[in-house]
Amino acid sequence: MTTAALAKRGLGFGVALAIILLLVGQALGQPILLGYVATGSMEPTIDAGDGFVAIPDLVAGDVEEGDVVVYQARDLHDGGLTTHRVVDETEEGYVTKGDANPFTDQDGGEPHVTDGQIVAEAWRVDGEVVTIPHLGTAVMGIQGLAERASGTAASIVGVTTTASADDLGALLVAIGVATLGFGTVLDRLGPARRETTRSRSRENVIAFRTALGLVLLVFVTFATAAMVVPSGTYEYELVSAESPSDDPQVVAPGGRTELTRTVDNAGYLPVVVVHEAESGGIDPSSEWQMIGIRDSSETSVTLSAPDETGEYTRHLGEYRYLAVLPPPVLVWLHGVTPLAAIAAVNGVIVVIAITTVLAAVGTGDVRFRTAGDHVPLSTRWNRTLRKWRRDRERDRE
Repeated sequence: MTTAALAKRGLGFGVALAIILLLVGQALGQPILLGYVATGSMEPTIDAGDGFVAIPDLVAGDVEEGDVVVYQARDLHDGGLTTHRVVDETEEGYVTKGDANPFTDQDGGEPHVTDGQIVAEAWRVDGEVVTIPHLGTAVMGIQGLAERASGTAASIVGVTTTASADDLGALLVAIGVATLGFGTVLDRLGPARRETTRSRSRENVIAFRTALGLVLLVFVTFATAAMVVPSGTYEYELVSAESPSDDPQVVAPGGRTELTRTVDNAGYLPVVVVHEAESGGIDPSSEWQMIGIRDSSETSVTLSAPDETGEYTRHLGEYRYLAVLPPPVLVWLHGVTPLAAIAAVNGVIVVIAITTVLAAVGTGDVRFRTAGDHVPLSTRWNRTLRKWRRDRERDRE
């Protein structure tokens, strides 16, 4: 393959990866390696419509004053993602501000930002945010075209509701998958093309490395999903009032309250659940707990109210890991970074999967036989039926 061909393939792969990351990030509600801003609140650091490299909070490290963070707002942008700079840190959380704004987000009514709300940080080199010019403009332009096309189509067919941007993104992906499927079907059903080259691959044989790779992909995917999907950040509302009520989450200024939390494990493997305070004023009773197969366990958290009256939010992080390693080891790895704990669990899963495959099929290629595409389906059914009748008659004899 020539250098030009390699460069072209690499460019195509990069573009495809960028599109996938943007779509998946939009579907999950947080940027994955790439993000963009739609307004000019961060100018001149990030111009309106520019993209940036987003580092997930799991690997970004501790947030410091001066960092540009992406957080899930409570009031700003109707509770959507906001990209602003951290300008101060208090007992209640971080104070954030757009570089172009004359006042902080908290001056505008947004509560202090806690670690549990932060989903990513903008990558900086020598103190400057790494930006991708016009990335957001291109994405928003495509979304706008899709929305207008959807509105036009809806008016033609008499539909009064239109799809949201997220729905349109999912629709575009579905159309792409459907197009690929139709193309495959048409290619199979269309006129046969004469092969001009000889294939060196063996039919009805799956190479050992391919089979092993598929098994590992399935095992690791399900193991990672079992750990990542149930994990998350949980919010607790706390009211500091001069006249406390029977509600355990309404306390006197400077008071404390204890709440019980039930943690479930719906899986078929025991899990280690790590509890971590992701805001001030919250303290889990235990750092971690072991939960058995399809079992549940209770723990408690203590919420502390400040001396001032008002409404406050506390955040508790919950991280789950399959108990394939001793719990203290998983807890220690989690302290390094949650990704280290996930990688260690997946490493054990890979060893188990490889051992299982080797014990089941050895290192040889996996062979299978089929009746051939030239044999009609009805003929195959008739052969199967005749074989079944012969076997029954043989058993009777």
